[in-house]
Amino acid sequence: MSVSKETSEKTAASRRQFLWNSARAGLATLIGVNAARAGSACRGDSPQGATWLEAARAARGDADRGYTIDHRIRSTPENMVWGYYGADVPPIATVRDGDAVELQAVNMAGLSRKDPKAFFQQHGLPIDEQAQDMFDIIERVKPEPSGLTGHMLTGPIYIDGAEPGDVLEVRILDIFPRSGYGVNAVWPKGGDLPDDVSQAETFVYTYDIVKQTASFKPGLEIPMRPFFGVMAVCPPASMGRVSSIPPGFYGGNLDLKHLVKGTRLFLPVSVKGALYTAGDSHAAQGNGEISGVAIEASLTQVLRFVVHKGKTLKQVRAETPTHFIAIGLDPDLSKAMQDAARQACAFLQEELGYTFNEALSIASTGVNFEVTQAVDRTLGVHAMIPKSLFTNRQFDYWG
Repeated sequence: MSVSKETSEKTAASRRQFLWNSARAGLATLIGVNAARAGSACRGDSPQGATWLEAARAARGDADRGYTIDHRIRSTPENMVWGYYGADVPPIATVRDGDAVELQAVNMAGLSRKDPKAFFQQHGLPIDEQAQDMFDIIERVKPEPSGLTGHMLTGPIYIDGAEPGDVLEVRILDIFPRSGYGVNAVWPKGGDLPDDVSQAETFVYTYDIVKQTASFKPGLEIPMRPFFGVMAVCPPASMGRVSSIPPGFYGGNLDLKHLVKGTRLFLPVSVKGALYTAGDSHAAQGNGEISGVAIEASLTQVLRFVVHKGKTLKQVRAETPTHFIAIGLDPDLSKAMQDAARQACAFLQEELGYTFNEALSIASTGVNFEVTQAVDRTLGVHAMIPKSLFTNRQFDYWG
């Protein structure tokens, strides 16, 4: 499970180059994609005269979604930050503890900075709202002056009442696509098999909104489980501006595919207002994200922020209706595994009252450890702790 420092640095560098190219210069060529099929798949499932997004909302039963939006944050240039977090980055909105926020994100994969409309024309894709947002972003959003690179992010959001030492709970009320396609790619020196790819190739996945699947050719159906790869609070001010590529104790580029609708993330607050930032949205991803990217897609995230006072947290945690998730991070994958094991044991001790030895035994016999991603500068392993193991406990959950 160990990876060498040289391999880790090579993979991280190639991923940084892909993200930079996708956002700034774009992917020059899309190879092996049937453009006519891609265009018809995006349009064919929509009722006549309706946009793809309207059809998707109808299929999701959007009229009975069970929440009321307090704030809507669009993915317009003034709301975007290119690839970094920082305590000096002005917030784009202020929300209250308990507010529900609809936040849009764009994923720039597939676009050329010189001619971004060419991608849509080549593949028969509509120039919709998210496409126009991307065109405006390319024209107006500038990279970080020092050269930090990373994802195109929406934020930061100031959460009134959040203070250093608190825990910010992010409840994911909903996530849904903003368009009918997503992009994946393989390229030489990229991903977890950096020496095995001889020629770059990019795949446009189109969505079946009824089946909730994605495909780039007939006979293939990838289940859609949309989630945001980047969900972060601001690191401590002493760290200065930090690239969004490696994840950290503050969250960030976790690429944790379990953070779908109905789950929640717990983040340690380091600066006043927490300064929540999100992006790198994905339609689907396998554990490991071994090509270096997922199905990169523009999504909308609906969140409720809950501030927990007097509860400290050293490392980001997550929770689903069925599992607690402890997360380990390190540039060395074997050390990330050890960190995940320690975090799982710490959770079992702190939250459920077991001794360390008892927790280690439970983690060894009843907990699954999964590789979150093996392609970022800092690698991830997460521990899936089933709630069903604890038969004399009742766990409250929202939703």
